[in-house]
Amino acid sequence: MPSFDVVNKIDHQTLDNVVNVVRKEIVNRFDFKDSKTIVDLDKKQAVITVTTENTMRLDSVQDVLRSRMVKQRLDPLALDFGKEHYASGNMIRKDIKLKEGIDKDAARNIIKVIKSTKLKVEAQMMDDQIRVSGKKIDDLQALMAQLRQGEFGLPIQFINFK
Repeated sequence: MPSFDVVNKIDHQTLDNVVNVVRKEIVNRFDFKDSKTIVDLDKKQAVITVTTENTMRLDSVQDVLRSRMVKQRLDPLALDFGKEHYASGNMIRKDIKLKEGIDKDAARNIIKVIKSTKLKVEAQMMDDQIRVSGKKIDDLQALMAQLRQGEFGLPIQFINFK
């Protein structure tokens, strides 16, 4: 029986490249001249930490990060922009968490959309992914097209299409 998995994964090597390009761009930009802006990636915690002097520069770093992710074919929906915190002195620090895996609420929404399509497919939650199976490959491909158009608050990919 044909099947595929719906997942939310980030290529960590590509993300590392994105952070390095953002660092280089910040060094070369005129509006960041003599700035103490630091962009750091913690791979184990899956957090990008941005430390800078003011909110204008923080917003600029976030825009650069989003644009570079799009250019590297990573979905910026995977970033969870939290609140900024005041670090020592006049510095502002922001921890940007990476969303990986499909949480229970998003999985319920995805399964609800799958059931509302009236296609002859079955969906089941498996940890942080959803396995969809059906008798016809055409039904699975039509479902993929519909899921790509849906907005679930996180990027989704399709793997293990058999």
